[in-house]
Formats: sequence, structure tokens, C-alpha cells
Amino acid sequence: MAWPIAEVARMSGVTARTLRHYDEIGLLPPARIGTSGHRYYDERELLRLQQILVLRALGLGLTEIGRVLAAQIDELAALRGHHRRLLAERDRLDALAGTVSRTITELEQSRKDGSPMTGINRPENLFEGIQPAQYEESLRAFPELAAEIERRTSAMSEAEIEAGHRKRTAQMIRLAELLAAGIPADAAPVQAEIDAQYRALAELRPASAEEYRAIGRSCVDNEQWHAAYETIAPGLAAYQRDAIEAYATTQLS
Repeated sequence: MAWPIAEVARMSGVTARTLRHYDEIGLLPPARIGTSGHRYYDERELLRLQQILVLRALGLGLTEIGRVLAAQIDELAALRGHHRRLLAERDRLDALAGTVSRTITELEQSRKDGSPMTGINRPENLFEGIQPAQYEESLRAFPELAAEIERRTSAMSEAEIEAGHRKRTAQMIRLAELLAAGIPADAAPVQAEIDAQYRALAELRPASAEEYRAIGRSCVDNEQWHAAYETIAPGLAAYQRDAIEAYATTQLS
């Protein structure tokens, strides 16, 4: 049985645009292309798509996923390996959830009585497993920026990725403190944090105002990023988005 691209997009939650991109880069060619130019996928392609999505969830970039899929011989053995990694990821997230829970409790207490947050038991690496390249959906209108971020991050070492995750977590903690203090998103202390974030992004590739706004929207629209922000402090994702909007308007427009 063959499924058209629209049906595969519906079943998998991946947009047809993304599926076409996977075809264009040789990661997931369709089983066949009809006379009208529509792509069709068989069961084998659906299994390959499942592996791609699992590996994406585990934090691999598209380039690395291509190497993994090219090297594997037995699909069943590969799926068992993915399953083991997912179980390990589950255990990591369970441990992280405990740390985040304590962070939320201390943030709530700080908001309630105005006590300082020094000494807070903060998560050091809340963004582990989330690649900068996972702006994909929010940046679909800016393929050049998305491709450059993907290219640069796929070439990073594990140590570099780990350092980036820890840096993003620290940034979000600082923003959470400003949010808890009632500082507006367009105020100078917040904008200084956003400027530091933009400069870090610019090391990969400078973004235009509209591109940076799209990244800001991804803080709310991208499920993984949104969840990471919200576990630190409720409303933090929208606070980050609004702060980026203000920065893009005043500094990049």
C-alpha cells in the first residue's frame, strides 16, 4: 500500500514541506512519484521516517541522521538500539524533572515573598537533547538561515553542544528571575540578555529582524522549546518571545 504525502504528513505530524525537504537532501526519498508529481510512500519509507523522527527527538542533526541511516544494516537491530536510547532518555528526563520541580517551587516562593533566588537548586542543562536546529518549523519561511544553523550545529562536537545547552539554561534562569521581578520584556535588563542571545546566534549566522522574530515565535510554537521554558517558569516562553520582538524592532529593523 502507498500513502500520498498529505496522508503521511497527517499521520506523522511532519509537514509536507519538511517531507519534501527530506527528499531533496536524500534523507527520505518517496517510493514513487506519480504522473502529477505527487510523492507516495510505502511501508519501508514510513519505517525510515519513524527512525528519522526518533533520532531527531534524541537530538541528532539531519546530517548525522543521514550517516546513521546509511551505516545501518538491519532495521530491527537499529530500532532496538533506538529503543534503548529512548529508555535512557526517559531516565534522564525523570531525573531532570525532579530538579525542575525544585526550581519551580523556589521560583514560586520567590514571587510570593520577594525572597532572593541566590542558592536556588537550578537545572544545569535543561536544554540537553534540544538542538538549535530544531527551529525548523518556525524557520520554514527562511530556509537559508535554517540550513546554515543546521550545517553549523551538525559539525559541533558533543562538548560544544553540551556547553551550548548549559549556556541556554543559564540564560533562561536569568530571564526567569527578571520575569519574577516584574521587569517588562522591553526593559533594558531583559534586552541586554536578548542581545547576548542574538550575538551567540550571530556566531552561527546573523539573523534579520524577521528571522529573529521567527525564532522568538518558536519559543512558544515549538513544543520542545516551549516545554523547556515553561518548566523553569510559567509564562517564560511568551516573555522570551516578546523580548525578542522588542529587540528585533529596536535593534534589527
